[in-house]
Amino acid sequence: MPEIKTGNNLLDNQIIRFVVSAGFGFLVDVTAFYLFYHNLLVQKTYNLFSFTVRNSSLSLALSFFMGVVVNFLITKYFVFAESRLSPYKQFFRFVSVAFIGFFANLAILKVFIQDLQMYPPVARPLAALSLFFASYFIHKAFSFSLSLRSQK
Repeated sequence: MPEIKTGNNLLDNQIIRFVVSAGFGFLVDVTAFYLFYHNLLVQKTYNLFSFTVRNSSLSLALSFFMGVVVNFLITKYFVFAESRLSPYKQFFRFVSVAFIGFFANLAILKVFIQDLQMYPPVARPLAALSLFFASYFIHKAFSFSLSLRSQK
């Protein structure tokens, strides 16, 4: 008879744990994005360091950083806890990957909002989801220096 998977058996799978971790970071990110975009940043544009920045771009920068910190902490302790790399190196690498991911998200968000005329709080989660699967493999191999072969 086939084994029925319970919540604990599912959480034995590293990819499932990564999905959970990324999900929490994602929820922090998109919730903060919505709050910044609609409630906290009320102007359409802001002048920062002689640059004009759209509300959606500034909201993305702030919410993305919040999501990265939450995602890193959960990923470090819940997903890739077996990593022997120093926590500082893990964080630096994780943030480096996230920094590149930020600009990828920004580019996708710009296309969705400006070219496709999407509502920004809808465009934001779609942009993030479009980069999700690559991030698992990049973080596993680079941020936490683990083999791509084992998934437990």
